[in-house]
Formats: sequence, structure tokens, C-alpha cells
Amino acid sequence: MKQKLGLLTTIIIVGIVIGVIFGSFYTVSEQQNAVVTQFGKVVRTDTAGMYFKVPFIQRVNKVDITTHGTGIGYTISADGQNIPDDNDGIMITSDFNLLNIDFYLEYRVSDPVAYLFNSKEPELILRNIALASIRSVVSNYTVDDAMTTGKGQIQADVKDEMIEELTEQNIGLSVVNISIQDSEPPTQEIIQAFKAVETAKQGADTARNNALQYQNQQIPAAEASADRIVQTAEANKAARIAEAEGQVARFNEMYDEYELYPLITKKRLFLETMETILPGAKVIITDGETQNMLPLESFVSEEITIPDIESTTEE
Repeated sequence: MKQKLGLLTTIIIVGIVIGVIFGSFYTVSEQQNAVVTQFGKVVRTDTAGMYFKVPFIQRVNKVDITTHGTGIGYTISADGQNIPDDNDGIMITSDFNLLNIDFYLEYRVSDPVAYLFNSKEPELILRNIALASIRSVVSNYTVDDAMTTGKGQIQADVKDEMIEELTEQNIGLSVVNISIQDSEPPTQEIIQAFKAVETAKQGADTARNNALQYQNQQIPAAEASADRIVQTAEANKAARIAEAEGQVARFNEMYDEYELYPLITKKRLFLETMETILPGAKVIITDGETQNMLPLESFVSEEITIPDIESTTEE
């Protein structure tokens, strides 16, 4: 009995020694941080590697620091299927419409000590903060914007609000990303109505793009036509100016002749004017006393000498 008792004691002592030795060392993976406490007080935080701790006095709490994800407005089943959650997914918009909108939240532990000791259920607090931020932001947008063009801005606004609230709460978690997975009206009839509206908007966008394309095609042609009109007008302007200057030059020459020979110039101008006004009329030259007048046509082939006409032919 003494031998058996001694053997048992030896085994117990060896086991304790082995436990103490192996319990004094621990390893931390790259996906973890380790928070070491001594009598409930945080001593240090360890990253990846092997470390020593005082057995039975110091305790090690390992925290996963990788990125995790969860659905807001739906839950993910074990087989990977998305199960809608109307309690969290139904939102009200600024135009008092109901909208079923789903988000996917990605988060990670940013402060292991705060994560372990500042709250009892940090993930639950994070989810409540996400829901409050989503409802607050979505209520600022119309249902149309929340379903179409406003998604990107909604995501950014929700993330900003969550970051601000998590900083204030200090639960050791941070938002990596939050994105809208789906947004649609809560009933099938409303879904169909919104699809019709979306189709109409796409048609309006197509018509607008076609109009812009037509505008881009017509403007260069109109500008070219306007340039041609301007160039033609400039050419006509230059021609009119040249013609006017020519007429002025001719008038000045005629006036110079008139000053030298006023009577002859008057007669010539009178005859030229009559020829222009009445090109088909018969021309008869007389001194006013001739009784018999002969037409000039019979003397066309002959050389005719016209005597001087008295001043009675003046205008």
C-alpha cells in the first residue's frame, strides 16, 4: 500500500508539473489578439507569437480580430439561404412609404480590451446601432431615391453614423463596410408599380440621351450653316461697298465733266437716261421748229450729223 500510494503521489506531482509547464506557455495566431489579465486587471495585449504567463495567476483571453459579416433585414441560414426578417427590414421613407431594404454589415474587433470588458454583448449592441442608423438615414430619403440613385449615399451616411456612435459607445468594434443588398416595396402590387416606374424612367433616360445625340449632330451643322450665311453676308457687304465706292467715283468724274461742259453733259445724261428708261422707243431729234420729222431708223446705216440742240432740251 505504501508503494502504491507513493507511485500515485509521484504521478500526481508529475502531472501537476507538466500542467504547470504547459500552462505557462500559449500561442497566438495571426487572426487573434490575446488579452492577459492578472487578478482581473489587464496586464498586456499580445499579438501573433508564443508567450509565457504565470500559472494560476494570469489568465489569457483570445479574441478573433478577423472581419465578420451579418445581415440586417435578413438572416443567413446554415445552408447559406437568405431568410427575410420583416421586423428589421421594413423601413419608412421621407415621403411616408414603406420599403423593405436589406443591408450586409462587415465589422471587426478594433480594441480587444474594450470588446471583452466594456460591454456584455458587443455584437448585439453593434446590431442595434446599425438598425438605428439605417432607420435614421433611410427616413431622410424618398422611396424612389432609396431604391435607385440614392443607394450609394445611403450606405455612406449609415457608415458615418455608425462610426460616430461606436466611437461614443467604445465597445471595441469597428465598421469595415455596410452595403445595400436589396431594396423593394413590401407587397407584390407595389413591386410591380415600382418596376413600371423604373421602366418609365429608363425610357425617359433613353429619350433624353437620344435628344442629346440629335442635338450634338444638329449643332455642328447649324453652326456651319450660320458660318456660311455670315460669310455670304460679309461678301455681299464688301460687294455693296465696292459698288457704292465705284458709283461715287463715277459721279465725281461726271461732276468734274459737268463743271467743264455743263450743257453738253446735261444733254448726254438726258439721252442716256431716256435710252435706259425707254430702250424700245423711237428717238427723234428736233429743234422745235421743224415741220417734217424723219425717223432715225432709215438712217441707221448712214452717217448722221446732228446739229446742236438749243437749251430748250434741258430737263
